[in-house]
This record gives sequence, structure tokens and C-alpha cells, in this order.
Amino acid sequence: MYFGDLGFFLLIPTIIFAMYAQGKVKRTFNKYLKKQSASGYTGYQVARTILDRNGLHDVNIEMVRGKLSDHYDPRKRVLRLSKDVYERSSIASVGVAAHEVGHAIQHSEGYFPLLLRNNIAPIASFGARFVWILVFGGLILSIGDLVYIGVFLYLAVVAFQIITLPVEFNASNRAVAQLNNGIISAEDIKPTKKVLSAAALTYVAATLVGIAQLIRLLLLANRD
Repeated sequence: MYFGDLGFFLLIPTIIFAMYAQGKVKRTFNKYLKKQSASGYTGYQVARTILDRNGLHDVNIEMVRGKLSDHYDPRKRVLRLSKDVYERSSIASVGVAAHEVGHAIQHSEGYFPLLLRNNIAPIASFGARFVWILVFGGLILSIGDLVYIGVFLYLAVVAFQIITLPVEFNASNRAVAQLNNGIISAEDIKPTKKVLSAAALTYVAATLVGIAQLIRLLLLANRD
């Protein structure tokens, strides 16, 4: 159990950092949700403008429930924006909308990291659901192969998280470039970057947690 405990203690700092990242993105989003963009454009208008500017007239925009539930669906080619982003003209709304359009542009251009992430996603989803069943089942039943299958599946989870980093950073860079091209004022660019940087921090935190968890699993799998 020493190795298992060691792995757990390695995991604690990353969990604390993840909690900090989640709190920061919520605080930053809420702060700039109250500050209006000088352009007066809503998140929907910004998204539609950038999509049309890039020839993505066939990508529809839908409003969905939830907060920070915004995402691009590559299967249906639909951009889904939360109510706060879709309807409001705040700096946060504009930044998040542009970021999600960045993913649509990546998809249309065949951005390799995005395609790779989409291919790994089903395996990662399966691994996230069953990894602990396999690991603990293998440990309890003393079946080493089950533990290693669980570890192998979790490798896909970590790979997905690592590949997500360049995908998200690239989408934010695309968003800023599009917004800086006549959509929002120069003074709104800096706070928009703060919103996007705070969101990116959550992906960094998730990756660190995933790596720490993988180390923990490896220690469990190789304990005496």
C-alpha cells in the first residue's frame, strides 16, 4: 500500500491546482460577463460574423442550457452557445464565442491535432469509465493483466488531455486574431485574452491531474 499512498500524495497538488483553475475561470468569466464589449456585438453576432468571414455558412449556431457549456460539435457541424454567451454583448461572451468558432475553423481546415483528438476521444471515454473497475478488480482478484489493461486504457485518457492543449491554445489564438481584425476594439483585446487564458488553465490542470493519476496507476500496477 506504500506505493499506492505515494501515488495518492503525488495526486493531491494537482487536484488543488485543478480546483484553483476552476475557480479562476468562473471568477474571470463572471467578472467580464458584466463588462460590455465596445463593439456592442452579442456572442451570436460575433460567431456568425467570423463563421461567414471564413466561408463556414453551413455551420449553424444553437443556444444551449447551462453555464460555460459552449462547444462546437464537429459531427453535426453545429456551434452551441450558452445563453450568457449567445445573447449578451459582454467581453466574456464575445471571447468564448470566438474561441468556439476557432474550433469550427480548425475542423474545416483539417487541423491535425483536432482530428487526432477526435479519433482518440472514443477510447478515452471508454477508458475513463472503466479504468478503476479494471484496476481494482485486478488487484482484488490478483489478476495483473486486468490492472495493466486499465493502465493502458488510461493512457488514452492522458493522451487525449495532452493533445487537447494545443487544440485549445490554437483555438484561442485564432479567436484573438479574428476579433482583432475589426470585430472588437483594441482596448477589449487584453481582457478577452484574460478570459481565454483562464479557460486554458483548466485544460492544463486536467492534464496534470491525468499525468499524476497515471503515475499512481503505474505504482499500483507494479507494487509488490
